[in-house]
Amino acid sequence: MIGRLIFRRLVRRQNLRSLASCLCEYLGYPFIVSLAITAFSFMYDGGLPLSLCTYVALVLVTLLVIANEYHFPYRASWTPCSNQVLDDAIFLSVVNILWPKALAFAGMLAALELHRASSSFDLKVWPTHLPVCLQVLLLLAIGDFGRYWTHRACHTVPVLWRLHAVHHSPPGLYTLNAGRLHPLEVSLHFLVDVLPFLLLGVPRKVLAIYFLLYAINGFYKHANCHVRLGFLNLVISGPELHRWHHSRCIEESSANYGTT
Repeated sequence: MIGRLIFRRLVRRQNLRSLASCLCEYLGYPFIVSLAITAFSFMYDGGLPLSLCTYVALVLVTLLVIANEYHFPYRASWTPCSNQVLDDAIFLSVVNILWPKALAFAGMLAALELHRASSSFDLKVWPTHLPVCLQVLLLLAIGDFGRYWTHRACHTVPVLWRLHAVHHSPPGLYTLNAGRLHPLEVSLHFLVDVLPFLLLGVPRKVLAIYFLLYAINGFYKHANCHVRLGFLNLVISGPELHRWHHSRCIEESSANYGTT
């Protein structure tokens, strides 16, 4: 009798685990993106600083992605050791957070100098009259266009590949190694799809949502989790496509250059 009860409980737990795995596999990606936007909007409408809203929302959903890959890994062999996590955490904090902030500060100083030097130089040419959601979509389209060709050049131009090879060096994919990038490559991306937006006068809120979506997708498409995007694979550069891009086979990796 006791053995039967234990067996039933084990079966129930296994069923719950299978259900949770299935939900994460098919609904995890849209849920994470929706949660990030909801959390950001809730904090922003509550009067919190824009930077705080962006980073809190990003950290929240990133922790959920990490929990997903921990409990339901796509490949157990891709689970990182402590040294890998430490290395990638340093890359993420220094190269992807501190360095871009320094570049953005320098870019704004340059924009102000241009504005002072020329009275005809106008920083406010972005269509701010459009709804925020349309501005974000426009920013995603323009930004991804630039990043696509930059990314493609990083694979085809030998000098740029030497920088981009840092990103392709890990033997497996997991959330944090999305930020394993050479500082010079980060600088190149800044020149392509950050500085132009600063010069065009894109509102800070629109920029914040754009980079929030960009960062979430970057973490998720490197995550070691089971993900099924179905028809969304025709539009989104997600984990299923990006794993092919990180293949050691050149014929497979020379594709899927889109960032978001």
